[in-house]
Amino acid sequence: MLYTLVFGASLNPGRYSNLAIHRLVENQKETVAFGVREGTVSGIQITNNLADIQNIHTITLYLNPQRQKEYYDKILELKPERVIFNPGTENPEFAEILSNAGIKVENACTLVLLATGQY
Repeated sequence: MLYTLVFGASLNPGRYSNLAIHRLVENQKETVAFGVREGTVSGIQITNNLADIQNIHTITLYLNPQRQKEYYDKILELKPERVIFNPGTENPEFAEILSNAGIKVENACTLVLLATGQY
């Protein structure tokens, strides 16, 4: 089974990453979440340990480009098939690194992709 990883997941219901978890679950997408604080959103456990995560198809990013830098290698090690840069997370440097590694890159909004059936 392949999963979508919400990277930068938040327990705060006002954050888009939180809403993305809800929408992914509603759309029956297998979902895992990584964030600074552990907790549960829509039945999905947010972990702060990337070693617990495997079988990732898509990573949907909710970290600004500066915060992404410390995770470049870890994200590459997960070997996702695609990475979605949500609005505000666009990062040409990291996008190029991912593309060079054969990973599909999308500058898109996960919520819009789900709402329009394009996910």
